[in-house]
Amino acid sequence: MKKKLVALLLSAAMVLTLGGCGGTEGAAADSGSTVEGTGTEAVGEGTETADAENTDLSGDLVFAIYDNVLMTYIDENDMVGKFQEKYPNANIEVEKIKDDSEYWNSMKMRTSANQLPDVMINKTFTLSRFKDYLVDLSDLNSTANNEYAAGYAVDGKILGLPMVVNCNYVFYWKDQFEEAGITEIPDTWEEFKTAAKTLQDYYGKQNPDYMAIAMGAKDEWPDYPFMEFMPAAQGGNGQNWNDMAKTDTPFAQGTDINTAYHKIYDLFSSGVFGKDPLGLGNDQATALFAQKQAGMMVSGAWSLTAISEGAESTDNLGTFYLPVRDSESDPFNCVVQGDGFIGVTTHSKNPELAKAFVDWFMSEDWYGGYIQYCADDSTMTNSPKEKTPILAEADAAQPDVVNVMYDGGGDDFQAIQNEVTFDYKKLGAEMFTDGFDLDKRLEELDQSWTEARKTLNIN
Repeated sequence: MKKKLVALLLSAAMVLTLGGCGGTEGAAADSGSTVEGTGTEAVGEGTETADAENTDLSGDLVFAIYDNVLMTYIDENDMVGKFQEKYPNANIEVEKIKDDSEYWNSMKMRTSANQLPDVMINKTFTLSRFKDYLVDLSDLNSTANNEYAAGYAVDGKILGLPMVVNCNYVFYWKDQFEEAGITEIPDTWEEFKTAAKTLQDYYGKQNPDYMAIAMGAKDEWPDYPFMEFMPAAQGGNGQNWNDMAKTDTPFAQGTDINTAYHKIYDLFSSGVFGKDPLGLGNDQATALFAQKQAGMMVSGAWSLTAISEGAESTDNLGTFYLPVRDSESDPFNCVVQGDGFIGVTTHSKNPELAKAFVDWFMSEDWYGGYIQYCADDSTMTNSPKEKTPILAEADAAQPDVVNVMYDGGGDDFQAIQNEVTFDYKKLGAEMFTDGFDLDKRLEELDQSWTEARKTLNIN
């Protein structure tokens, strides 16, 4: 069944109709995972021989990336050679930067030196940062076939095509639900809390190390489905962070973030994450869930590989979407995030060739194989991707989910965030500590936020 999509990005609201969501988490480090059962043989077979128009385009390109999965796929499938079959007079250097932190530091310095690569990758929150250095791709065939690109337009321009889209799932063990007497998949926040409490009470009596919900809170970032995405899901507003930058007291009672964080704190302090969530890293928590030492785990589709590798069997593994709503009459909001925005920079000496490369990269000839190889969902109508049966269960359980397109926050939000030192993932970890006072912390954040907006002259 088609789903409603709420696109609230860069002060433009637009509604699109599309299929379900799934993929890697948008806030954590690159997982380096691929979907189980796929391989490098899935390269598209539609590569055409070079024609006269293609031979007219010539020159050198630099394509800078940091994603480990993409690096591996490019190496194993000879991306350069395949592009040169169609554009024989083109030379491409793939510049591999080890991680996203080094990548953004490098791009920042190269912007000042007028040395950006011809083709670069952006994230939702960097598109506006580099908007003056990115070429409008509105005229590309691939842009017309990308379901999400228009939702991330900056000042009416398509500055990058999202390669993937992702959201998060609640992975759960069906046999544990059944034995504990949970007969229905949670459909509201209270039902989710009740299910977690039921599992903890039932299995925790016999196993003091049991966790109704597995989370590696020691690493902090694994709480992102709650701390980063729930405020946007609470109000169905993918622009939540940017809207917060426009007000002095975004954490006040009644705001989406205040409501969401009280829900989260109530859950985090209820004991359903086991006796020591801060003592576990993500790898440990995932392994324990795979070994059925936990009943649920909230994460992206990329976790399915690690769970499958660590589990004796996945016959009883299922998924559903995290229910944030208060009642069944409310919209069932689920945050989805475009990622890996491929674009052409204004520093390119061969912009037409660079645009041709992006168009080819996102075509069936190349992208069709890549999207089957990686763990994320497709953004291209001409290269659809069928979900694995385990992930598809979430769509069947909630066919009317409303997908909220998430923006990670623009320059104003990030400037205030840095000034205030507001780290939502670290705040989530603090919620697991004894004596934590959420109301006091939110009041302090409001005070600091007001001062930061004044200091930074952000209106």
